[in-house]
Amino acid sequence: MITLNNIDKTYNKGSVTALKDISFSVKGDELFGLIGPDGAGKTTLFRILTTLMLADKGEASVNGFDVVKDYKQIRNCVGYMPGKFSLYQDLTIKENLNFFAAIFGTTLEENYDLIKDIYQQIEPFKDRRAGQLSGGMKQKLGLCCALIHRPKVLFLDEPTTGVDVVSRREFWEMLKKLKRQGITILVSTAYMDEAKLCDRIALIQKGQILSIDTPANIIDSFPEKLYGIKSAKFSGVFKLLQDTRSYPGIASCFAFGDSLHATFNDSSDKRLINYLHTKGNSDVTMETITPGVEDCFIHLLKE
Repeated sequence: MITLNNIDKTYNKGSVTALKDISFSVKGDELFGLIGPDGAGKTTLFRILTTLMLADKGEASVNGFDVVKDYKQIRNCVGYMPGKFSLYQDLTIKENLNFFAAIFGTTLEENYDLIKDIYQQIEPFKDRRAGQLSGGMKQKLGLCCALIHRPKVLFLDEPTTGVDVVSRREFWEMLKKLKRQGITILVSTAYMDEAKLCDRIALIQKGQILSIDTPANIIDSFPEKLYGIKSAKFSGVFKLLQDTRSYPGIASCFAFGDSLHATFNDSSDKRLINYLHTKGNSDVTMETITPGVEDCFIHLLKE
């Protein structure tokens, strides 16, 4: 449904590289995640695939249509929800939906079955202006407008940024239901914990793909034993981080909330605990842990 071959994009007359040699494909009915921090190139890639921007080099197609030659056909068969809320804030929920339906020559009633589960959550507020909605409600309205013409492919650019945890969870449940209805979904996010909710993911940083695989396979490819290190004194995490990094046998060490994730140059050395105690860190514990996607991302960056 989506293919990219050797896509390059630069800004400021070539001085800033946004995308470099990007190649991957997304299968039909797949929920594919583009995972990376701000500035990684996710939005630029989405704009190229939705025909809003031209690549400097390479080829791409969506639903069998070339993004340059067949831009009109692509715009009729895709739904796009940009990262920034872009609906008409002075129109009500229902007015926005009717407007976007009219653009595509359809009606809210005609495709109601597709958006029913989402729309019913905001329907009680259908006469409220979009600019007065909460973040979660704006998110649901944006998704309804992107789906109103029953697209073949759905592009969602960081749809859960700035949204509360409950709304994020509800949103991903909606995506799973849409996938079961035969819609191919490409979603980008900076939240590493959302990566495991996708069928496959591409890890991207500074415009380059670091790895493409299922979340489980990426985690299984982590090459080292990972340890979680914790101190009973939460306020001392930064000191614990500095002291652990100063230990001779440490290969890598990063803060994850109130604990550290660390790897060793050789086998685990229990003398680390004593070393940290001599540095003034109290009640330090260390145990083997399972890496997450974020651990793999950091490892790939280091490589």
